[in-house]
Amino acid sequence: MRNVQYPISPDPSPQGVAEGMARWVAGPAFSPAELQTFANDKDRDRLSPVALKAFRALAKRWGLANPEAAALLGVSASTWDRVKRGGWDQALSQDQLTRVSALVGVFKGLGLLFADDMADRWPRLPNTGPLFARQSPIEAMIDGGIPRMLEVRRYVDAVRGGL
Repeated sequence: MRNVQYPISPDPSPQGVAEGMARWVAGPAFSPAELQTFANDKDRDRLSPVALKAFRALAKRWGLANPEAAALLGVSASTWDRVKRGGWDQALSQDQLTRVSALVGVFKGLGLLFADDMADRWPRLPNTGPLFARQSPIEAMIDGGIPRMLEVRRYVDAVRGGL
């Protein structure tokens, strides 16, 4: 059993005891951490290397052609070539981090949904659902940009029961 020390208030009145208990329940005073956002330059600098590593791995697992990977990441073909080789040391933009976040969410959701290689094949398969209009999810996400990427992520999460 934990050794819990209850606060002893110098003021024995009910109000003093209540204030002492409130301080004990609240715990030590601290400043809340800064909210992490993709709009913050420091956050983008910190998150970009990890996001690029994750996107490179995802592109390899899904077998993305260079133009597909560039379009999904929102960069030119020449920039994707540098990213793929690890020769791009700039921070991703807010939009690019949002793209990677959505795609990693789709990737993770598919891994939880399918126990076999279907998780890596599904993004390439034509889909008759209204979200895809007979396109593969990759084609739909390229055509629809960030909004469609987020919709595909929500779709995968809903199918696996994550909503």
